[in-house]
Amino acid sequence: MSAHFYEVALFGEFFSRDLKAIVNRITIHSESSQPMHSREIVFEPFDVQAQRDAGSEPILLRARKELTEPTSGWVLYSYLKPESVRVHPEATVRPWATCEVIGDALTFASALGYIRRSQIYKRGYVFRRGTLVIQMFQQEQVDPKTQQPIPAHADTLWEVEVKTASPIRNTQETPLSQSVDAVLEVQLLMKGLLDLRRQDV
Repeated sequence: MSAHFYEVALFGEFFSRDLKAIVNRITIHSESSQPMHSREIVFEPFDVQAQRDAGSEPILLRARKELTEPTSGWVLYSYLKPESVRVHPEATVRPWATCEVIGDALTFASALGYIRRSQIYKRGYVFRRGTLVIQMFQQEQVDPKTQQPIPAHADTLWEVEVKTASPIRNTQETPLSQSVDAVLEVQLLMKGLLDLRRQDV
């Protein structure tokens, strides 16, 4: 068994015209739902080019803050390369580390040797289903002058991420196959309305 903690996920996208039907179906099969509006910042190591030149893929650091909860802090997280499609053909399984930060997460990331690469805002809905979280959102661009989000255009694609709510360890008590089965259940529930698939992200 591996020492890593993992995220198990499926991904999909759809057009606004299907929003109501998809929200209704996910709501029926979820325990709870609420609006989401988050800010996400992607950082890369300050020596990113040197790492690439040396033939290694740099590990990106991400910071996320939920804007609908004013008191919530930042969560820093990072992924490693997804496991091989031969090992997990049905779902994206990738090592995942998270860390909650109290205070200035952006300065903390800088102190770790990271520089800001990009930021996006996501607005939509989040659902809970057992050990899974289902996020359905549109990306909002950032106004370069104000650094505030610009509401998404009506025909902006909606994105869906069905994933484990927190990092899981592959143990005899909680094998990864349980989480793979859980996301595949959602895939089956959405069949004919939303195509959820593995993605090498």
